[in-house]
Order: sequence, then structure tokens, then C-alpha cells
Amino acid sequence: MSHDGVGPRPARQSPACRATRGPGAVMRSLAFLTAGALAAPALAGCSSEDPAGKPLAGQDIAPAARSQVADGGTLRWAVDAVPETLNTFQADADATTSRIAQAVLPSMYRLNESGRPEINPDYLESAEVVDTEPRQVVLYKLHQQAVWSDGREIGAADFAAQWRALSGKDTAYWTARNAGYDRIERIERGANDLEVKVTFARPYADWQSLFSPLYPKEVMGTPDSFNDGARKKLKVTAGPFTVKEVDRKDDEVTLARNPRWWGDPVKLSEIVLRAVPREERSAALAAGAIDLAEIDAPAARRIALAAGPGGTGAARQGGGRNTDDPKAPSPSTDPSGFDEITGDEESGSDEITGDEESGSDENTGDEESGSRAQGSRSAADATRTLRGFEVRKSLEPAYTQLALNGADGPLADERVRRAVARALDREALAKAVLKPLGLPAKPVGSHLALAGQAAYADSSGALGGQDTDEAQALLADAGWVPGGPVKKQKKENAAGPEGEQATGNPTDEDGTYIVGEDDKGRTDAELEEAEEYRRQLAQDGKQHHQGGGAPGAYAPKGTAAPAGAPAGPLAKDGRPLTLRFVLPSGPGSRALHTVADRISRMLERVGIHTETTKVPEESYFKDHIASGEYDLALYSWPASAFPATDARPIYAKPVPAADGSLTVEQNYTRVGTDQVDQLFDQAVATLDQEESRDLVRKADARIWAAVGSIPLYQRPQLIAARKNLANTGAFGFATPVYEDMGFLKKNARPAAGPS
Repeated sequence: MSHDGVGPRPARQSPACRATRGPGAVMRSLAFLTAGALAAPALAGCSSEDPAGKPLAGQDIAPAARSQVADGGTLRWAVDAVPETLNTFQADADATTSRIAQAVLPSMYRLNESGRPEINPDYLESAEVVDTEPRQVVLYKLHQQAVWSDGREIGAADFAAQWRALSGKDTAYWTARNAGYDRIERIERGANDLEVKVTFARPYADWQSLFSPLYPKEVMGTPDSFNDGARKKLKVTAGPFTVKEVDRKDDEVTLARNPRWWGDPVKLSEIVLRAVPREERSAALAAGAIDLAEIDAPAARRIALAAGPGGTGAARQGGGRNTDDPKAPSPSTDPSGFDEITGDEESGSDEITGDEESGSDENTGDEESGSRAQGSRSAADATRTLRGFEVRKSLEPAYTQLALNGADGPLADERVRRAVARALDREALAKAVLKPLGLPAKPVGSHLALAGQAAYADSSGALGGQDTDEAQALLADAGWVPGGPVKKQKKENAAGPEGEQATGNPTDEDGTYIVGEDDKGRTDAELEEAEEYRRQLAQDGKQHHQGGGAPGAYAPKGTAAPAGAPAGPLAKDGRPLTLRFVLPSGPGSRALHTVADRISRMLERVGIHTETTKVPEESYFKDHIASGEYDLALYSWPASAFPATDARPIYAKPVPAADGSLTVEQNYTRVGTDQVDQLFDQAVATLDQEESRDLVRKADARIWAAVGSIPLYQRPQLIAARKNLANTGAFGFATPVYEDMGFLKKNARPAAGPS
């Protein structure tokens, strides 16, 4: 899944239902998914019965005609880090690697606003399957003016070099993925230098995912140039921009106009990708150090507050997504908060201006009043600066899920996993995250695509919706009974020695039964709800199933449990039903913590107890998710335009290795079935696009039924952008058009609303 993308120019943009050249155009990118391009199978039918539907939200990029955009200027764009490599096919490629590749390298396909691939007209005149027997043959016809920055034509030699490097046959190439390239038999020149003929040894449905990005033969030609040569620099490129400098001292990458670019003239002179930690972006925006940045909800709130009364224009009414992706699908934690953009002023604007408390230790004058005056001036300056920004918002092409580790413990039993799923109110969770931001709050219905993408269909019915009675029946059928004998358990860390453990609903040492959690950190609404619950409990002894459970309710030990609630902890074989809920720590995970708290309370209502452990973000995936040291976890996957290829390793059935361990690929839940694997294999091997989509949808229904993970909601994306920046922001599914980005001319205005 990728995160950034300005859609194709209006003149080149194709309606969702227009005919495409060849059997279909497809494309994709990872949010942590495929290098430089988000892929999806060919365009689906456009009838009202199309289960793919429309994207829940469109992009929000302040679209403007090229004639309204000034020539020149430098765009300072905040990124998470200067990438370790510029080669998107290496294991340590990241989102910034992909962003650079989108700007400086060819891609045969680009995504439109519905997350569906289209031919990139700057590089291709056409691409189609010209033969299927005895072999699948794809013929690419290249743009006549497409050249590398050294003047050499883009051609078959570049395609062949990339195939050999990524085929997996030569282990001297340190590649992160070779899906699709391993199916190619040969690549050769066509009738002329502008034609490239690719012959496949085995049919490959997702052939449109290949050669996006395309590296020059100078990079792909030898293991040394692939492994090391493209890590720090790219001498030869072929996009609207070139890599001018990678400055690791100042944490910046500078992209400059490509003088040999043959497409529409580039508007910006330079793009500076500046590494700014997310927690420092509010200050960087207030200082005027950056022009464009992905931010969290508190930072967005400060921009809205800076606009003053009636300044709601600081948050544009967008709704699309973004697409940045390095290699094969990578999960991520959710960097976005979900507090309201306006209101909730208690977080205030204290982060807008550095450390305002410092400076009071000076030895001259009235330090305290001087500090206050300086702080006021700094705050005023910051507010004036922030008034020049607005928030462009959308939904990322990525979704947050609840992962259930089915390798061992209670969740190895499918009935318990199903009980967890049936206890959750997914709609309530989506609303809690997205509604305060003014974004569509609809639960995700597929593991393999998002609304609007060709392969999307809501298959959640294969599992069923929230049903407390059904969840409790499933637990009873699995042998977890209320009030069963519980052996004294030795205290353990839920997820490793570095974890910070927080436990809900223990039995207190003084003989008090604690229902729910204490009131620490509760909102006023939650505390009021809890108090109402206590009053009701005292009056009639009944369990009232209201949102938020019963935080802090106490009853003497030995008191019968309320009707409808488990009579004591659920137990089996002398062990209580307790699940380890592992979460990343740090300010960027605030949203996940709140979602996890809501989930824990939902599970508590059916008798499932959770112990939450927060671990360092840097070790979250490696030491806990990938190694299987968790029962429940929250993390995100990007949506792929080529799910048959990209999603298979995420849901493949784990295979026992010779040493007794499990080979899980990217299936961190350890839940898989032979049927799902077979459906993926069939989907990727058929050249009938409609059949391939149907097989992917069937695979998704089986994934729902196996209950290894539960999709919750699409991730919000909030982008702070200078008001005079056009054609950039919250890109949605669409691939960015870098040559159109720029600053508006004086007195020019962007088109109203999101594009």
C-alpha cells in the first residue's frame, strides 16, 4: 500500500468505465506495498451491481489547471527518513524510496482515483496480451520520446536486465521480491526498438504489475550495481525529476528538474524531501521550515485553531488516500490520531512553539515576565505562520486490522477466534476513529482490496456481525465455562521483558471483584456512563450492555454476577481465558491504544479478559508480531491493486520447516488454509480478469471464515499543506503527477473542493 498519489491530469484522466487498451490496465502501490505503483486487476464492470463500489473518499489535492501554477519554486516535503536505499526492490526500501522512484523512474502503469491501473502515457503507447498459446506473450509499445537522462532510449535491454535481476535465478542479487518476474521465460526486441516482447513460461494474471518502476540496465545489469550502486545515488533516471543530491548530514534528498523530460513541462524547480520526525512536524510547520507534511489529529487541530473563528476552511473536505510503497506488502502501525480536528482545545497549541517554559533561568531582568512575553511573541508568530496552511484529508489505501495469533493458546481454537470476532462492533470502532475527522466511517469488508478497487467485495458476511449471545455460545462450545476452577497462575510478562503490562478486570487482594477497568484516563462521557451503570447495577443487579462496559464497578466478593454476564472468569482446564494484547508504545500509537481499549471492553462483555502490554515501536514487529509473541495485536496492511500476487504471502498457510519451526512468510497470524492458497494460485494463473477477481473474492470469504484477522477501518490521512500549493496533498489511490505540482500564481485559486 502506498500513501501518495496525485491523479492523472484531467486531459489524460479516463472515466472509470471507458474502454482500455488490451485486456485491462492494472496497477498498485504499497503503504508499505509495491515499489512506486499501487496495483489492482483490470477495470471491473461499471454497472450498479458492481460489488467494488466507489472509493469511500476522494483525493484532496487542491487541483488547479497547469496554467494557474507558477513556473519554479522549491517544495519542502516532510518524510519519515532519508532512505537507506534508492532501490525499491531491496529489503530495506521504504516509503520515501518509493516516493523518489515515482518522481524519477518510469512506471508502465499508474493508478487512477479508484485504485485501478491505467497505462502511463508518458512511457507506453500500448501494452496487451498478443498470444496465449502455447505461451502468454505481452507486447509493450513504448513512447517514441521516452529516454533515460543520459539520452539513451528506454528499450528491451532495460526490461531484460530487470527480469534477470528479479527472476530469483541468480542469488547474487539481493532482492526482496521476485513475484511475477519468476514466471517470465524470455524478453526480446519486437518489430523495432520501441517494441518489447515478454514471453511467460506460466500464465500470469498480474502482468501489469511488472516494470513499475523500471530501472536502467546500468542498475540491474550486475549484482554489484544492483546491491550497492543504487543505494546512495541514481546516475541515470527517466522521470520528470532527477536525484540531485542525497544529503545524509542534513537529512535531505533533493530532486531537480530533468532537462531531458519529454512530457508536460515540470512546474517546480526542486523538491526537497526533508526528514522530520512526526512528533516534530507541528513545530516545523509553525517555523515555516516545511510546506507539506503528513500530520496527526492534534497538529491538524492546531492549524484549524490558528485560523481563528470561522476558520473551518483550514480543514478541506477531502476523502481519498495515498499510496507509497516499497516492495512486497509491509504492515505498519497507525500513525494517525483520531481526536477531533476542531474542539478539544485542551491539547491546545503548546506544541506550536518550542519549549516555552525554558528561558526563565536567565539572570537579568524580570525573567518570568520576559519569558511570558517571549512565549507570547513566539506563539503569535507560530499562529501567523500556521494560518498559511490548511489540512487536506482523505483515507489511506490501507486498513487497520485486529490480528489473532492462531498458532497456540486459546486462539488456536477457531471457535474462540470466531467468538472474538462476533464480540466486536466494527462499525462503532470505525466511527470512533473516522467520524470525528469528518471522514466516511464504514468498516472495511475485505482483506484483499478496498472499496472502489476492482477486486473489492464485502465478504464479512462469511463471518457474521456483532452478536454477544453467539460469541458466548461459541466460547461455551469450546469448553470455556463461567466460574470454573482457576489454578493460581505464575505472574508472567505478556510479551517479553521490555513490555509495560496493564491488566484489566483482576480480582483484587482485598476480596473485591472488579468489573471492567479503573477510571484512570477516562473521558467525562465514559465516567458518566460508568456511574450510570453503577446506579443500574445497584438497583436491579442486571448487566446492561452499554458501550464502554462498566469501568470501575465493584461488588463484594461472592456476589452473584449480573444476569447476562459471565459468572466469574471463564476458565478451561484450570486456566482463565486471558489474551495477551500487544501494542506499540510512543505518541504515534495513541489511536491504536484507544481502539485497543474499546476492543478490550467489548471482549470483556462476553467473558474474554485481556492483558495489554506496550512495547517499543522499534521492536514491535520483529520481536513480537513476526515472532508470534502475542495473542491480539493491531497493525495495518496496504491495499494492493494486485491482490492475487501481493496478498498471497500474507494469508498463505504456514509450512513446517525442517527444524520444526513454521515458515509463515508474512502471515503473522499463523492462520491459513489449503483452499485459500489454491484460490490465490488459480487467480494469478488465469488471464480472464473477471474470473481472477471472482477467485480473489472467494479467497477473501474463506479468509474471513478462518478468522486470522479482522479488518476494522481504513486509516485516516491528514496532510498539512500551504494554501497556495496546488495538485498535491492527500492523494487518495492515484499515483502522483509530479510535473503538475507547484505554487499557484498570484491571485489564482484552486478548484473548489477535492478533486
